[in-house]
Amino acid sequence: MKAEASESGPDVRSAPEPGAPGRGPHPPPSRSEDRTAPDAIPFEEIRERAYELWERNHRPEGFEIEFWLLAERELRKERNRKTADDAQTSPGSDPGTH
Repeated sequence: MKAEASESGPDVRSAPEPGAPGRGPHPPPSRSEDRTAPDAIPFEEIRERAYELWERNHRPEGFEIEFWLLAERELRKERNRKTADDAQTSPGSDPGTH
C-alpha cells in the first residue's frame, strides 16, 4: 500500500489553540517544532520560560506570542553571554587575543 500525501496543507494537529484562556503562552503558529539548527533553543525550554514570564505578569490574555518571543530572546541572550564568557576563560581558545 502506498501512503497518500495530504492536500490539506501543513500539519496543524499539534498546533495549540490560540488564545486559550488559562493555558499560558504558546509558540507562534508559524514556527516549526523541527529545530535542527545547532544554535536552536529547545522548544520545551522556551515554553517554560514563556510560561514563567506570563505568570509573573499576572497571566494576561492575548499576549501569548509576545511572551514566547520574549522568552526566546532572553534565552538566546543568556546563551550568547555564556558562550562569550566561556571563550574568554578557556585557555588557548584564541591565542591571538592574549
